[in-house]
Amino acid sequence: MDSLTQIVLGAAVGEAVGGKKMGIKAAFWGAIAGTIPDLDVFLNGFYHPIEAALVHRGFSHSILFAVLFSPVFAWMLFRLYKRKYEYKTWILLFFFGIVTHPLLDVFTNYGTSLLWPSPERLSLDSVFVIDLLYTVPFLICVVVAISMKRTSLWRNRVNWIGIIYSSGYLLWGVIAKYTIENKADTYFAQSGVSVDRKMVSAMPATTFYWTIIGENRENYYVTYKSVFGEYKATDLEIIPKNHQLLDELKWKKGEEGYPELLKFISKGYYTIERKDSLYNFYDLRFGTATKLTNGKATTPVFGFGLIVDNGIVEKTERIRNRGAFSMLNFDVYWNNIFANYE
Repeated sequence: MDSLTQIVLGAAVGEAVGGKKMGIKAAFWGAIAGTIPDLDVFLNGFYHPIEAALVHRGFSHSILFAVLFSPVFAWMLFRLYKRKYEYKTWILLFFFGIVTHPLLDVFTNYGTSLLWPSPERLSLDSVFVIDLLYTVPFLICVVVAISMKRTSLWRNRVNWIGIIYSSGYLLWGVIAKYTIENKADTYFAQSGVSVDRKMVSAMPATTFYWTIIGENRENYYVTYKSVFGEYKATDLEIIPKNHQLLDELKWKKGEEGYPELLKFISKGYYTIERKDSLYNFYDLRFGTATKLTNGKATTPVFGFGLIVDNGIVEKTERIRNRGAFSMLNFDVYWNNIFANYE
């Protein structure tokens, strides 16, 4: 998830592990521990953009990384504070501060290598990478807790209220996601389409509004469901797969395996859009901008731009449709979420 959320989670974990002994230092170093896995983004410049997408949330987001490096970081802090606090406490602080970061990321739809070196990238797709309903109440609890005296009984209680709330919110997201997923075939049938496979993922900033993607041989079908309203059968987008456009491309020596990596990254949910020499590979797991912008922008929000010359991919660039968020129509989006109250 976003950096602020990971800082809040890390601070809460640090406070829970060492707050009574260390005071605010525990929350501070917990916040640092919670950001360590995302330092892998600084490696992106050393990799091809397609490979970089797998490096992020790779080894640094694994249980193995937490096991191997938490004793190292703990020893550094143990020495820094001249053995004032137990080495065991530092190990627990860094282990849980680090490992809870990828555990939280597993709930998003990017894919996380929690079980590295297994190539499997875990994703529950039950919360978006930014969700204020998760972060803000959690942040308030942590700030209030660390503002109290170390000896206050309520300091620990308020911190745990934040941890329990945030965990409960994640559990709610999983329940909501699978409830909608179990009814997805019925929704598609109401829209007059039949799909071979499907996925459900949380819309931006909420677990009350969901994207449902279905696939058959010819097309993808994107539809939406609020937990508050009835399904709208006419609320359906049809996206041609165009997979043959990717298959016809040639790649430079050493890059022949990139098409399979693209398919792996997207879990096979992708479409290709050609604009002259530019082939846009869109990862549909992140949905489209349609509902965010009330139809002003309909393109998917994430992917790769493949620049082609004489049928050969010469350059690859990341696509992040940030412009769509600048066209966000909050009033319409709000009404879509609370569909029963329009």
